[in-house]
Amino acid sequence: MSLTDKAIDQLRELIRSGALPPGSKLPPEPDLAAQLGLSRNLAREAVKALAVARVLEIRRGDGTYVTSLQPSLLLESLGGAVDLLQSDSGALLDLMEVRRLLEPTAAALAATRISEEGLAEVKRHLDAMREARDDVERLNAHDAAFHRAVVAATGNEPLVTLLEAVSSRTLRARIWRGLVDDRAAGRTLAEHEAIFTALSRRDAALSQAAALLHVSNTEQWLREHVDDPAEPAQAQA
Repeated sequence: MSLTDKAIDQLRELIRSGALPPGSKLPPEPDLAAQLGLSRNLAREAVKALAVARVLEIRRGDGTYVTSLQPSLLLESLGGAVDLLQSDSGALLDLMEVRRLLEPTAAALAATRISEEGLAEVKRHLDAMREARDDVERLNAHDAAFHRAVVAATGNEPLVTLLEAVSSRTLRARIWRGLVDDRAAGRTLAEHEAIFTALSRRDAALSQAAALLHVSNTEQWLREHVDDPAEPAQAQA
């Protein structure tokens, strides 16, 4: 481990332990370096690294503060990292695999926690999907919003952020599927109807099964098509 990495770990431990709680201001650089037993240069590098990670916020002319440390903020860079993975069809299929592993479990959890307001939000996007059946882009936009509403019903912010980062990066491929497969819209609507019905019954097992069927069907279709060299490049979302 490099000296810089050790410095980062020391500063991170101050934050993790609560010695520097969310919203607190860091001591001036000389004092921070002395507190950590580091050179000023190493302390500065550690601060810069944690600022990039959104753990710290450097305010010009004011100082450096610990951020809110909310999961949505700390995981914000995940989407950018996922973008960098998508240079080939294999990365897209890996992301679909992640969706298959996580979304059914999220749906099961949502079934046990969803409120009437949350259920109404899911239904609103399902109704919009029905109305947009012949408009692939609109249908997929509400499809994505439907899934966000389901995951949001879990109340688990890290899970919401993680799945949003993964799912949003497969959206273009799902739109492409709708453009080239004239049966996709009907299947998609039926699968979303099944998810909504299971959620409205607060049936965790049925919700999990319905979500698994839906994501698995999408994944299987993509596995059969994205490696075809005759298919357009936009399949790689």
